[in-house]
Amino acid sequence: MSRYRKYAGGDPLAPPVDLAEALDAIGQDVMAGYSPERAMREFLRRGGQDQQGLDDLARRIAEKRRDLLQRHNLDGTMQQVRELLDKAVLAERGQLARDVVMDDADRALRELELESLPESTAAAVADLATYDWMSSEARQAYDEIKDLLGREMLDQRFAGMKEAMEGATDEDRAAVNEMLSDLNDLLEKHSRGEDTDEDFADFMAKHGDFFPEGPENIDQLMDALAERSAAAQRMLNSMTPEQRAELMQLSQQAFGSPELMQQLARMDANLQSLRPDLDWGGSEGFGGEQGLGLGDGTGVFQDLAELDALSDQLSQSYGGARLDDVDLDALSRQLGDRAAVDARTLSELEKALRDSGYLQRGSDGELRLSPRAMRELGKALLRDVATRIGGRQGQRESRSAGSAGELSGATRAWEYGDTEPWDVTRTITNAIVRTAGEDGPLRLSVEDVEVQETEERTQAAVALLVDTSFSMAMDGRWVPMKRTALALHQLIRSRFRGDHLELIGFGRHAQVMKIEELTGLDARWQKGTNLHHGLLLANRHFRKHPNAQPVLLIVTDGEPTSHLEPDGDVWFSYPPHPLTIANTVRELDNSRRIGAQTTFFRLGDDPGLARFIESMARRVEGRMVSPELDDLGAAVVGSYLGARSASSYREQFGGWGGGDRGFWVG
Repeated sequence: MSRYRKYAGGDPLAPPVDLAEALDAIGQDVMAGYSPERAMREFLRRGGQDQQGLDDLARRIAEKRRDLLQRHNLDGTMQQVRELLDKAVLAERGQLARDVVMDDADRALRELELESLPESTAAAVADLATYDWMSSEARQAYDEIKDLLGREMLDQRFAGMKEAMEGATDEDRAAVNEMLSDLNDLLEKHSRGEDTDEDFADFMAKHGDFFPEGPENIDQLMDALAERSAAAQRMLNSMTPEQRAELMQLSQQAFGSPELMQQLARMDANLQSLRPDLDWGGSEGFGGEQGLGLGDGTGVFQDLAELDALSDQLSQSYGGARLDDVDLDALSRQLGDRAAVDARTLSELEKALRDSGYLQRGSDGELRLSPRAMRELGKALLRDVATRIGGRQGQRESRSAGSAGELSGATRAWEYGDTEPWDVTRTITNAIVRTAGEDGPLRLSVEDVEVQETEERTQAAVALLVDTSFSMAMDGRWVPMKRTALALHQLIRSRFRGDHLELIGFGRHAQVMKIEELTGLDARWQKGTNLHHGLLLANRHFRKHPNAQPVLLIVTDGEPTSHLEPDGDVWFSYPPHPLTIANTVRELDNSRRIGAQTTFFRLGDDPGLARFIESMARRVEGRMVSPELDDLGAAVVGSYLGARSASSYREQFGGWGGGDRGFWVG
């Protein structure tokens, strides 16, 4: 049998969560020095391109809270009572003036009594409790005061009672008093642990009409009543001492007797002892012009409490915080369904990131980007690099057909980085099949292209040396450097698996690094640019792979200022010492003798650095490129692809960039 119910899972037509966008943003922050946990939190706070983040929702919560305080004041009920009192007194004076048969002494006494009423509204209402009204209109207005106070007092504790009790009879008021008495008996029995489920069922059977929300047990009943009772107490706390005294005095007139207030006070005390965890002592400062009645004001205080709870949940600043903690029903009540959908999407995104394997905990318990996340991030960076390379007009790379090895006769779909020749027949056939039935000329698409497989490929030993000195971080080059390394790593791992990549970071000293180490490397605020040590490690890598083509790629923004001494100590000097330059040049010469094809990538606009690197590149018949930061990845990847091809550098990159962006030396 099939059953149906209302869908409660958010927008069923909403797009799935975009893990690619989230992973890219998290990867950027991780490479900037954030922990993966913090990076994930920052993304959830910012949100995505088409997705509100936690900060947006928290801002809207704060704005609504501020609006409630700035729009309202707590004088609403007092203003209504004052208006009814003025109406009663005015009607009575009019009746006294019109009544020609009244004894003059009696008239004078009544007028004196009305004239000498206290300025305090509450005191005036109390003084008139025993007054014998001559005007029926005045008596009705005064009775409305007592009725209004009773309904407002009830509305403070039971939402909607103000309207429900309008026009109530004595029997209705007696039913309310009986309900309150039975309720207090039940609460006190519960506090002693003596109540049963049957007690609750009997109470609801007798008084269930007072609780349209339909609580299913005494805990649900207490929760609903205690939240509103606590809000009523906070409203009382927020009044001025004068307002509070007036209200307390007036409340004794509710329904014409103090019995209602006695039962309500008893209920408040019971609820506070049963739910002491609620905020019973807070207060707020209101400064608006729109007066709030007691019932409406209590509702506003409930809204404020709910807004405060949502603010805490959205801040995620407490230990073990998860977006599952956000009360979506409350968020929907306060900001609308769209906000709840946004919060649910963020929660699903957080869960997907944790469950997808993109984030994993290491042996030390710290959250890290997983190898899968590194691959996905590398793919995204590589796509960006491909777009940048492909977008350069007049700078298309040329490749020699068959340069990677002997053709095997097999074909496969083209992927970025392929150097194999196209299989023209298969490519055209794919385009014809794809566009069958369409009018117009045949147009090729990237998805149509197939290349010819080769038996073997020329191997390359690649050393990427990246400057990790403090100036790289200080001048905003830290993240582009890491993005470049990750893009190159992904390309070699996915398309040139036979090549051997060594990542070497050089600051005050140099070290070989795994891609995970480099991408997670914090900025090092140590002075020193030890290119000499980096070249030593690169040449050692080249010697390990004697049958591979050595490719040396160096990313730096400064001249060498340190070198490695024979005993392993680091020598540092600024300005660069001739001994440091000599050691660096000697090791660069060793790279040339090994056969390394060298490219320097100069960052920054220092003319002295440009002259120095130009002379270094000229010495080893290498190349210097001066890319913008956004183009660094494309420049390094393009240089690698050109260096491993059988065609010459000049064929591959001649004229790339123009001007001072890149030039050939040698």
